Amino acid sequence: MKNILVTGGAGFIGSHLVDRLLMEGTWRVSVVDDFNDFYAPALKRENVREHLLSDSYRLYEADIRDGAQLGRIFKEEEKFDCIVHLAARAGVRPSLSEPLLYTETNINGTLNLLELAREYEVKQFVFGSSSSVYGINAKVPFSEDDPVSQPISPYAATKAAGELICHTYTHLYGIRAVCLRFFTVYGARQRPDLAIHKFAKLITEGRPIPVFGDGTTRRDYTFIDDIIAGVRAAIDYAASDYEIFNLGESQTVELRELIALLEKELDTHAVVDRQPMQPGDVPQTFADVTKARRLLGYNPQTKIEEGIKRFVEWFQRRDGEKGA
Repeated sequence: MKNILVTGGAGFIGSHLVDRLLMEGTWRVSVVDDFNDFYAPALKRENVREHLLSDSYRLYEADIRDGAQLGRIFKEEEKFDCIVHLAARAGVRPSLSEPLLYTETNINGTLNLLELAREYEVKQFVFGSSSSVYGINAKVPFSEDDPVSQPISPYAATKAAGELICHTYTHLYGIRAVCLRFFTVYGARQRPDLAIHKFAKLITEGRPIPVFGDGTTRRDYTFIDDIIAGVRAAIDYAASDYEIFNLGESQTVELRELIALLEKELDTHAVVDRQPMQPGDVPQTFADVTKARRLLGYNPQTKIEEGIKRFVEWFQRRDGEKGA
């Protein structure tokens, strides 16, 4: 069996990736997650409950900022064939109030893992980046060749820095680094602070939803199954030493359209609380996935209407289980 390390493997994207790897039956999966209180740790515990039943799964509760703690994990495990680094402090707005924490986690934590990859000769390193690195990009759709030298939030800056550090370790030590720029991922287990999950909860409870701006901001909402297909392809990617890929749906949706879709699936009217645009927010994200199609075989399948329907089914089922 091949040995893989997934950081942030108890989170939204990470736990879905672990589902996929365990289902394949050819991976021994080690997960690092610190179960911090950015959102309720109990939700992450729920994500890994089934994973803990597998003999091919091992969970380490560790902080990627702690290089010594990570080093003990690498000593204990057999050599990893691949590291998928998804652990991060996420979110544009929270990064404005805690830039040091974001820097320590997203930059120093990434450096800790790359140093261990170098020391233990791990040849494949998949880095979870973000569409936020594009900042206010005037050209759409966003291409991997577009400049990313003007991020507008600490979060975006730390993700851009992570990509640069990956490139450095590829150049110096021959680690194949594949950086994946995720575009607004949603689906079952989505973090409760993200718009779709947050809005669904507030609408269901009859409480106002905060809408920043006039509702015309656009996002390239990408369903979790499509993201996992892209991450899985990146694990096997072997065509070059360093690469960056957009993983998006390549379809933009206005915020007010998103709200209308949620209202339809929840069969409830939303009460909108209009607020000014927030610092760090970008007017739109839009992925050009031509490169990922060509080199990864990436082919997103889930349109927003179907994705929202599936998300609401999960949301209502989970609420029903909690109320039972």
